[in-house]
Amino acid sequence: MRQPWLGAIATGLVIGLAPAAHARSAYDGWWDLVFVTQAGGCDSSYNFTVNVSNGVVTHPNLVKFRGYVAKSGAVRASVTVHEKYASGVGRLSRIGGRGTWRGHAGSAQCSGYWTAQRN
Repeated sequence: MRQPWLGAIATGLVIGLAPAAHARSAYDGWWDLVFVTQAGGCDSSYNFTVNVSNGVVTHPNLVKFRGYVAKSGAVRASVTVHEKYASGVGRLSRIGGRGTWRGHAGSAQCSGYWTAQRN
């Protein structure tokens, strides 16, 4: 059975790219995200658009996240929505990015990769 909760979880993975920042980031702007499930009972893919402004990533459905993008573009993020959790790592450039993610809700487990494209 597919897990629709992954949409909110997946969004948070890249939404959590940056902690509160005080200066403009090389990653500021609108990003189109695609999360692809490679293993587990989740939908095959999820698409989202998020905004990064001064290093802070925003999306209206985000509940709780942690994450950052280093000056090198290395990304580490996690998100929790109720009892559901996902985490991911990857790398951004000024125009795109890619990484992997893993998540669970109860006993359901999913994993895959994500891509980001500045729009």
